[in-house]
Amino acid sequence: MPRRGLFLQTRTHWLLFGLALLCSLVLFMYLLECAPQTDGNASLPGVIGENYGKEYYQALLQEQEEHYQTRATSLKRQIAQLKQELQEMSERLRSLQERKNGVANGVGYQGNKEQAPSDLLEFLHSQIDKAEVSIGAKLPSEYGVIPFESFTLMKVFQLEMGLTRHPEEKPVRKDKRDELVEVIEAGLDVINNPDEDDDQEDEDNRLGEKLIFNENDFVEGYYRTERDKGTQYELFFKKADLMEYRHVTLFRPFGPLMKVKSEMIDITRSIINIIVPLAERTEAFAQFMQNFRDVCIHQDKRIHLTVVYFGKEGLSKVKSILESVTSESNFHNYTMVSLNEEFNRGRGLNVGARAWDKGEVLMFFCDVDIYFSAEFLNSCRLNAEPGKKVFYPVVFSLYNPAIVYANQDGPPPVEQQLVHKKDSGFWRDFGFGMTCQYRSDFLTVGGFDMEVKGWGGEDVHLYRKYLHGDLMVIRTPVPGLFHLWHEKRCVDELTPEQYRMCIQSKAMNEASHSHLGMLVFREEIETHLRKQAYRTDSEAVG
Repeated sequence: MPRRGLFLQTRTHWLLFGLALLCSLVLFMYLLECAPQTDGNASLPGVIGENYGKEYYQALLQEQEEHYQTRATSLKRQIAQLKQELQEMSERLRSLQERKNGVANGVGYQGNKEQAPSDLLEFLHSQIDKAEVSIGAKLPSEYGVIPFESFTLMKVFQLEMGLTRHPEEKPVRKDKRDELVEVIEAGLDVINNPDEDDDQEDEDNRLGEKLIFNENDFVEGYYRTERDKGTQYELFFKKADLMEYRHVTLFRPFGPLMKVKSEMIDITRSIINIIVPLAERTEAFAQFMQNFRDVCIHQDKRIHLTVVYFGKEGLSKVKSILESVTSESNFHNYTMVSLNEEFNRGRGLNVGARAWDKGEVLMFFCDVDIYFSAEFLNSCRLNAEPGKKVFYPVVFSLYNPAIVYANQDGPPPVEQQLVHKKDSGFWRDFGFGMTCQYRSDFLTVGGFDMEVKGWGGEDVHLYRKYLHGDLMVIRTPVPGLFHLWHEKRCVDELTPEQYRMCIQSKAMNEASHSHLGMLVFREEIETHLRKQAYRTDSEAVG
């Protein structure tokens, strides 16, 4: 027994010695792994023969600073997410406690159960269900529409201009800037980290790596707020070397953003049939065709043009312009319809829509004095969907260039006039003539009502048809759609009331309030300038 005990004791000592040796080996390997890697041929900093200079230490400091900044940003984001989760749990706990106290006291809310849901998440989702996000809402008139505001990374295009009265501006208020930045980041997170139920497939780049979107891939966005429900955001992203767009819908139901859907939109094969009703105005048509050639033929290349011409006067000139532009560009996707009758815009668009015999197509109802960009055509494709959405963009209407540029030698070329400034034009939010909608939707609602009399009345009537139905109406100002100024004639045949309204409309389209004021007080201004010049000359002689 003593020998056996001695043997066990000796074995235990060797076991402990082995464990100590193993720990020492692991510690030695750890120190080797953590030691900085050095070049055996290079001198150590601070010793004789050193090759390191000031630039090395500056680069090293900059690298460390960038590393800590990245880490700090990541930690701030994680802290914000934890705060948000803590707030949600606190609100849920408070709600449960209130219901518990209410039951204990024998008091309960007997009103609308939707106003006091049993769960916070259920309430937030109910806000989405009640909002006009996935389906359209039946509205009594055009006054019930909640329009969208549009924005890019740098600018917001707004109908409600506030004190600045700028139709286009960088967000001045910090809360607005922070809101849009947060929304874009949330949209990127949805795309880069898709859920299983998202309508999109994981894509790889040419190197086989996962495709990651960033803020530079953001194309445009729209937002609007239903004051009793929340804010809806429609975001569009696109890689420069890809044809597909990524569309993300977000909704803020007076709380955190909630994803509604994420989908891929392929518009590569989406043809737009641009329908233009016309009578005379050959010079305006020549200018329109220049824009059409540059944007539709040379850039977009997915366009069909339908021109519906009324009358005989000017018909040969219009045909000549059309054939000249299309022949030099080898463009054959156009239709010319001639009607020997008095001009009627609704009638022309009805005929143009029915002249297409190739099935479903996206239509853009356009006037001859409209200037549009290639970006607008993509907006048209992205915001119209058969059986679901029609697009009613708000046009930016330009003032009389002779007044806007009166202090210059002459108006600049049209392309240089296309700016969103309060003295150069205004958002024509009362106009509903320019619209993108699918042919099937147009025919389903019955097209334009030919019983409606008066210029422009048929546009509002068609617009109201969609408002009274189940389709969603996308109403927003867009940066790539301009109404070029042209002289408006108020004919003598009008009644006194009609003539007064015509003059008011002419004044609204003529110039901004400040420029019209300069015209009204022109004599007073000239008198002041003469007095100033006389005073200056007198002081010089004295």
